[in-house]
Amino acid sequence: MATGVAWQPQEQGFNEICRLLEQQISPSSTADKSQIWQQLQQYSQFPDFNNYLAFILARAEGKSVEIRQAAGLLLKNNLRTAYKSMSPSNQQYIKSELLPCLGAADRHIRSTVGTIVSVVVQLGGIAGWLELLQALVTCLDSNDINHMEGAMDALSKICEDIPQVLDSDVPGLAERPINIFLPRLLQFFQSPHTSLRKLSLGSVNQFVMLMPSALFVSMDQYLQGLFLLSNDPSAEVRKLVCAAFNLLIEIRPSFLEPQLRNLFEYMLQVNKDTDDDVALEACEFWHSYFEAQLPHENLKEFLPRLVPVLLSNMIYADDDESLVEAEEDESLPDRDQDLKPRFHSSRLHGSENPEDDDDDIVNVWNLRKCSAAALDVLSNVFGDEILPTLMPVIQAKLSASGDEAWKDREAAVLALGAIAEGCIKGLYPHLSEIVAFLIPLLDDNFPLIRSISCWTLSRFSKFIVQDIGHQNGREQFEKVLMGLLRRILDTNKRVQEAACSAFATLEEEAAEELAPRLEIILQHLMMAFGKYQRRNLRIVYDAIGTLADAVGFELNQPVYLDILMPPLIAKWQQLPNSDKDLFPLLECFTSIAQALGAGFTQFAQPVFQRCINIIQTQQLAKVDSVAAGAQYDKEFVVCCLDLLSGLAEGLGSGIESLVAQSNLRDMLLQCCMDDASDVRQSAFALLGDLARVCPVHLQARLSDFLDIAAKQLNTPKLKETVSVANNACWAIGELAVKARQEISPIVMTVVLCLVPILKHSEELNKSLIENSAITLGRLAWVCPELVSPHMEHFMQPWCIALSMIRDDTEKEDAFRGLCAMVKANPSGALSSLVFMCRAIASWHEIRSEELHNEVCQVLHGYKQMLRNGAWDQCMSALEPPVKDKLSKYQV
Repeated sequence: MATGVAWQPQEQGFNEICRLLEQQISPSSTADKSQIWQQLQQYSQFPDFNNYLAFILARAEGKSVEIRQAAGLLLKNNLRTAYKSMSPSNQQYIKSELLPCLGAADRHIRSTVGTIVSVVVQLGGIAGWLELLQALVTCLDSNDINHMEGAMDALSKICEDIPQVLDSDVPGLAERPINIFLPRLLQFFQSPHTSLRKLSLGSVNQFVMLMPSALFVSMDQYLQGLFLLSNDPSAEVRKLVCAAFNLLIEIRPSFLEPQLRNLFEYMLQVNKDTDDDVALEACEFWHSYFEAQLPHENLKEFLPRLVPVLLSNMIYADDDESLVEAEEDESLPDRDQDLKPRFHSSRLHGSENPEDDDDDIVNVWNLRKCSAAALDVLSNVFGDEILPTLMPVIQAKLSASGDEAWKDREAAVLALGAIAEGCIKGLYPHLSEIVAFLIPLLDDNFPLIRSISCWTLSRFSKFIVQDIGHQNGREQFEKVLMGLLRRILDTNKRVQEAACSAFATLEEEAAEELAPRLEIILQHLMMAFGKYQRRNLRIVYDAIGTLADAVGFELNQPVYLDILMPPLIAKWQQLPNSDKDLFPLLECFTSIAQALGAGFTQFAQPVFQRCINIIQTQQLAKVDSVAAGAQYDKEFVVCCLDLLSGLAEGLGSGIESLVAQSNLRDMLLQCCMDDASDVRQSAFALLGDLARVCPVHLQARLSDFLDIAAKQLNTPKLKETVSVANNACWAIGELAVKARQEISPIVMTVVLCLVPILKHSEELNKSLIENSAITLGRLAWVCPELVSPHMEHFMQPWCIALSMIRDDTEKEDAFRGLCAMVKANPSGALSSLVFMCRAIASWHEIRSEELHNEVCQVLHGYKQMLRNGAWDQCMSALEPPVKDKLSKYQV
């Protein structure tokens, strides 16, 4: 393949590439597709291969559109990697072939060219291709629909991929490209061609976020255009109009304020659009409006019209896939694609628990869910004010009788659940009636009514549990409990899932109130465990784990363990080490081990040993999957490390004999150095847990553990791996308290890492700041002679962080460090005395008498040291509540 001055394709090369492309796209071709792909990749090595592709796309009139399109798509992918290293003459050739094709007769060719044009602009910028701008303008102004549509297609892709390029100064151009194109785009809003109206509106919408000055000064024209298109015959255009209003209300609400009444009227109308996608986009508007924090009052008078629209949109659409799924009987095995990917979140030591996912049952966003979410938002904003409009509609739908009205009844139950939190004030007096109404629906003939009734009851569970104190409330709780347990054993998969999730919510709220009913709860959960298919089995594990967390040590009775443990152990033995269904079981065992404490001892040995074996297999699989007989999957390692942490927490020093007989220490050291951050995160959590209960077995590698842990705090990517740093920091503190003076070689390395963290607290998460403050205090307590000379560099941010921590034993350790440092270097805290006093005042009460006395001594020491009114001056800088708190130390 030769390259000349004016490049020309050679016939042989042209025919060979076309032949390969034809084989690649032909469904009937017997050729090996991967071989064709390899051959095309080999041809890519020739410097002019991409010229051939451009020629085929632009000029191979005799070939099918499919072959030309395939050449174009391959060209686009090649340019992404090769464009910048191509010779300027080849770049120029490709660009010159693309431009005439903007107006190609075939729509597919035009669209492919538009995609390639956008890629070239992404890679080479506008300045490198000024002819493109001229060509686009010429096409847009041409009145030839093919040319106008081709140019508009390319321009819309540039606006979507790299809008900022059009709003920047370009050498050789008198004005920014957006100033050239925007008037033409706005003009196209009035085009008789649907495609041009759609592409131009979509393109302008891309600039709302950037708000270039060209759009800012044309805002009136843009808004007029939007209202002009608001009743467009094309659903796609109407959807884009709604999307534009949603963007504007979020980003520049001030532009819309004069038009709010018209806008509400319009959105109400479009919320009832016959096209569900348009109605969904309109429904999003209500969320956007409240997020923009505009006055709620504006919307109040529209509520009587809005609420019924939302309710009617909450009725299942006839084509909703849930209707098909709802027919699935439990005897039908799950297909692999039914199993949603699950993500185990590594253990985190600190004050922030990651929020659970929202309690939505199936995660496909549609008009029904968006309307329910909008009703939820309205109820939280307006509270009981929506009830007079809403309740008559709900009651009318609930009383609709007959099988054909089941969707109305279902939507009414969904609405009750949606407003459960926001309208609880007004609903609470009627709670017993609502619950009494919902309980029979748990036995309805229609599975989707049974499942939504589970969800709605779970939304009220907090308030149902609050009422347990009196006789009627206790009976009501029992009825809900037994009703959900009945549904857990439903034969319908969808109902099983909803009932199990609802029951887990009830467990979290009820906690120890479940203890008297543990036997019957466990019997139902274990019956479900025996009959569920794989997908719902995960939810049973979750319900069992949540139950263990809720009732804690109450679970540790032979009668309960005899129901709970044999089926779990049987499943544990049945699943091979490489089966991902082990994950939820490992998590479930983690909760049980923590709940049973020493009661888990009888089950601990095989569980401990298997975790060790799985981690070992995975560490081998990482370097040699054939020898390991398994594919590496880090999630096995993370789940096993977390279960070992659960065992350490549950068994306490009882885990010591198991650790002594294993190679856990060296394996853990390897995990602490893993390249995956979630493996390191769980490894440091386990390191801290082991430091607490059996530090003697870490002794031999103590300096290695400390070195690696310190490295996690000193990384340029701290924000990305903040959870690893958090656990490593906590583990260092736990090791310090146990190993005492032996950690002295690393103390200053760690302190130098902790100080910048405390000084930049506003940029990092709360948990890391707390753990850094505690660990710094623990190091100071263990080695005051090393840390105290540097006090004045960190006293202020450290004391601010200490004052944010809740009372517990870790905070006590930190204050022991404070007292030890002040004794060693009293002048080091002088400039930060006010901050130290605030930190001391943050205690509710210091439980340890010894520490209380030490803090007293510190304060009295400074009072004596500061003469001539200096102490009083310090006291006068404190807030009255802080002074009150300090009075208990008699200063």
